[in-house]
Amino acid sequence: MNDQKKYARGVLLCLAATLSWGGMFPLMDVTLRHIDPFTFTCLRYGIAGLIFLIVLRSREGAAGLRLKGERVGLAWLFGTAGFAGFQFLVFYGQDLIGEQGALIASIMMATMPMMGFLVNWVLRKVVPPRWSFAFIGLSFVGVILVVTKGDLASLVNTPQNFGADALLLFAALCWVIYTSGATYFPAWSPIKYTTVTTILGLGSAVVITAVLLASGAVAVPTGGAVVTILPELAYMSLIAGFGGVLAWNIGNRNLGPLNGVLFMDVVPITAFTISALTGVIPAGMQIVGAAFTASALVLNNLYLRRRAAAAAPAAPVAVPAAGQRPAERSATVGR
Repeated sequence: MNDQKKYARGVLLCLAATLSWGGMFPLMDVTLRHIDPFTFTCLRYGIAGLIFLIVLRSREGAAGLRLKGERVGLAWLFGTAGFAGFQFLVFYGQDLIGEQGALIASIMMATMPMMGFLVNWVLRKVVPPRWSFAFIGLSFVGVILVVTKGDLASLVNTPQNFGADALLLFAALCWVIYTSGATYFPAWSPIKYTTVTTILGLGSAVVITAVLLASGAVAVPTGGAVVTILPELAYMSLIAGFGGVLAWNIGNRNLGPLNGVLFMDVVPITAFTISALTGVIPAGMQIVGAAFTASALVLNNLYLRRRAAAAAPAAPVAVPAAGQRPAERSATVGR
């Protein structure tokens, strides 16, 4: 596959992934009325994980399932961050917020690219460029406007919302850590990284959910409740779970993180559109805040591209071989 086709494929895959994720937040508003986010996550990734295993086995054979000599503990850590930490916290936080939960949760996801700079700083000691700090600040100003609807005094007057907002931000951080984890397994294909981390993360999610159910902290869902949310479960496990996560990992492998992160901005746009169609209209300042976050993401990407182009070495000028006639030298230089 040539570079142009590879790039086009990466664009389509990242776009498909983020469109599917934008749709899951409004759907979870319905789902959370019938079932807790912890049990739902286990059901969702139990289905998606099984499909991942089947695909990995068919694509890479038994060798794709072997983990001997691999850093299983590290894969478990990243899988737990992505499929227990992110999934539990984002939907629990959305549930705590209530009617505006889908809108606020989705815009929090648009902070992921900026968080990626901070995670890279901590894990790889790569200090973000100077102007990236300014764009990170602009991104979080946008988040504050979305959360407060422009009423900054509510940050002080409604401290009960701090917990839910913090959960959403921490959930976004968990997904950034999970996505960054793929760089620690360069020999693994995207399907292997996705499958192994999903299965290991699901193990953590099942244990945590079992403790919550056994302790009575979360009510055991009834069979009727599970039947009620089957359409949402199908979408979340097959489209947003299996299809979305796999498309994201493959797309980012093709595009690279500098291009791939731009597509996270599609998530809140999709969620805002679907929520508006279902009667939850974002406030004017929430739209302004979303625009701030989107602008920060685009401007940072353009800044990094310009910075990389300026740092690239100039193409070497061909030096004619000794003994060439002037006409030959002119032809050499002009090639």
